[in-house]
Amino acid sequence: MPKRRRSSAIPDSDSLSESLSEQDSDPSVSDGVSTRRKASKSANKTRKTRTFPPPKAVESASFSTAPTHSISTHVVANSEVEQVRKSLLAWYDKVHDIRGMPWRKRYDPSLGREDRAQRAYEVWISEIMLQQTQVATVIPYYNRWMTKFPSIADLAASDIETVNGLWKGLGYYSRAARLLKAAQKVVKELDGRLPDNAKDMQAKIPGVGRYSAGAVCSIAYNECVPVLDGNVHRLLSRFLALHAPPKGKQTLDILWAGATAFVQNSSRPGDINQALIELGSTVCKVREPACSDCAISSWCQAYKRTQGASSQEGTGHDADIEELCTLCEPLPADERETGLVTIYPMKVERKKAREELDIVNVVEWRREENSQRWFILVRRPEGGLLAGLHEFPTVAAVSDSLAASKDDPGILDKWLSNLFIDPPSFFFKGSNSQEVGSETTGTLRVAMIKPVGDVVHVFSHIKKTYRVQWVILEGGDKPPELQSGSRLPTVPTREMIEGNGKDKRRKVSRTSRGGSASTSAAQWVPLDEVESTNIGTGVMKVWKLTKSLWE
Repeated sequence: MPKRRRSSAIPDSDSLSESLSEQDSDPSVSDGVSTRRKASKSANKTRKTRTFPPPKAVESASFSTAPTHSISTHVVANSEVEQVRKSLLAWYDKVHDIRGMPWRKRYDPSLGREDRAQRAYEVWISEIMLQQTQVATVIPYYNRWMTKFPSIADLAASDIETVNGLWKGLGYYSRAARLLKAAQKVVKELDGRLPDNAKDMQAKIPGVGRYSAGAVCSIAYNECVPVLDGNVHRLLSRFLALHAPPKGKQTLDILWAGATAFVQNSSRPGDINQALIELGSTVCKVREPACSDCAISSWCQAYKRTQGASSQEGTGHDADIEELCTLCEPLPADERETGLVTIYPMKVERKKAREELDIVNVVEWRREENSQRWFILVRRPEGGLLAGLHEFPTVAAVSDSLAASKDDPGILDKWLSNLFIDPPSFFFKGSNSQEVGSETTGTLRVAMIKPVGDVVHVFSHIKKTYRVQWVILEGGDKPPELQSGSRLPTVPTREMIEGNGKDKRRKVSRTSRGGSASTSAAQWVPLDEVESTNIGTGVMKVWKLTKSLWE
């Protein structure tokens, strides 16, 4: 099943990203203000004396000579746009219902204001869910969501625990928190209706950028505004034979202009945008695109090149030197010879995910006869990675010195003292599965500390290794009382580091800390309720590995 990605990691739509802040959560690519007009005026002033150096030499033998084609190659021709639209919409009308997306409905111009606002809510929810997630995965989540929150007012009246419960397993939990926050703002400040134009949608709704605003307003309100997600970026890069840095400002200016040309003055802008997304997702794929099935291949510059009509060579010799494209990079010689459209968009080296080590403590309290077992879960802050979800007490992105000393009783003692009103006492009897305790019956004590193992969980930008240990507390008739509004440090503290008083902490990112707050509330949860709590996939891996020690 093709993935409908909504990431700014262009052009490959198979990339992921969890760290979606309110400023960058929208999956559209950036749209800088174009400077071509200023550049053109400057060029006019010096045209009489301007000289043009020869194309710079390409050092690597794997690249061809610099392209010599007109900049007009990268513009959707006015003379063709109506034909392209007609072919695109004819194809879309045939495939509209194939994948059974419940949010995809025919535009109905007879809808009143309230009904159009309801459609905007439905499209908005679907677009946020589809970010970085397969369509087949989203469908059941969307159906459950609309059953629970049939209107934006129903969502606004909910709470983060309920919202995260519905979102559980979908990933990128900050999206759910932003939906709740935005819904509450809409009900409170915007009379319960999402804005009916992309400009206000982008300006007033948290987490909505140019792409999402364009998608919602073109589909629900029939506004002639474009979209540019990963699928459309790839499709238009091929349609316009644009081989330039995919995230560069000039590249994005050209692609946004191309997307605009498709919907400008159209009677069906929402259908055109959905058709472009669908075509990019199912036909003009990252690998093995089905050009023979493409509704717009007759006008595609990349496809013409594969058929022998080069769009990167030859045309420039007849063009005015002032009109030559200076943006495109040389085509790789080896791929050029194969004649594939997959040479577009330009490939960029993917940034390697950074690696971090977290110390995870699965802290259990049990009655001595094992009749009751409770575990501590900590709720993460509302912003950042895994916003609002629960996890076992964790020290994130630890320094090497702390990782090496995690079994030190002094470190654990200081850590536990931040958690309990009356911290447990303990002493060590062994070295590996360490049994510790007190001779006094009924006194809260650390009965055992046992290494569990490592769990690796990969986000798009972070490779997390969770180093897990199981800490068993015994004593008393009920779980020990936590500090009032108990708050745990989620990053290493100076007091937890051993050795000459120096702060050996590494710099910990906002993402790792889970937002601007570095502490979170803790609670006891019964054994049989741990898995039903709102915990992420990585924490579930930690839990199952720990459970394997006693099951």
